Amino acid sequence: MIKKHLIMCSVMLGIFLTAKMFIYSAPSSFATLIHGSEEPKKVENSVDPYFNSLSFADEIIPLGDSRITSKMKKSLNAHSHKKLQTSRLHTQASKWFPIIEPILAKYGIPEDFKYMPLVESGLKAGISPKGAAGFWQFMPQTARDFGLRVNGDIDDRNNIQKSTVAAAKYIKSLYKEFNSWTLAAAAYNVGEGRLKRQINRQNQDNYFKMDLNRETASYVYKLISMKEIIENPTRYGYSGRVNRLLAKSGNRQQPGFPYPVAKGKPLGNSAMLIN
Repeated sequence: MIKKHLIMCSVMLGIFLTAKMFIYSAPSSFATLIHGSEEPKKVENSVDPYFNSLSFADEIIPLGDSRITSKMKKSLNAHSHKKLQTSRLHTQASKWFPIIEPILAKYGIPEDFKYMPLVESGLKAGISPKGAAGFWQFMPQTARDFGLRVNGDIDDRNNIQKSTVAAAKYIKSLYKEFNSWTLAAAAYNVGEGRLKRQINRQNQDNYFKMDLNRETASYVYKLISMKEIIENPTRYGYSGRVNRLLAKSGNRQQPGFPYPVAKGKPLGNSAMLIN
């Protein structure tokens, strides 16, 4: 009796092992049918077409670099209405862009540079702790080099028309030097001499891939962010009123001479909002 049980167990064990071997040696489709999918599903990272279209002066930010992507997202978030809690920048843009835009166009400067004085000063004349002044935050000697009067009686840095002409000339000279609008913007911030030394030291002339000081490393990201909140305000939490304000400014006639001259006051972080 015991012998019969042993034989029966041996037969059953043999059948079980044979079936197991058949399943594992079977085609993958059959094995999958028996056991289910053993490989985890791959989750593809979705690419936001809007984010990939971000650029400055038609120079697109490099794609596929997580460090650059993270910096860009952080900068955009810092410029959202949730963070700034004001639409003053849009009000200033609607007021001054009709003057700035045609001057930049006359000198062949990409329109995106109109966002530079928003980043520099919030389009509000004033003096920084370092001595830079006006809408475009010129240092005294640089201002003089490009035709502005800076003395005890007159400071053309606070004249929107004259300072924008000087800025356009300066930016054009920087582009001739670096052959890149993003590098021209970076040089405007840090100085052409310092930027050239960094390019030579790092053997790298792609702004987004360079290791620069904190302010300059974030400068072009701020310009792109400023462009985005002005051109796509509702996407970043600003009200529809802002769209109507900017549309109205686009149809506004340019003011005639004399152009407004703002009185310079000390600029703090709260005045510049984001610097």
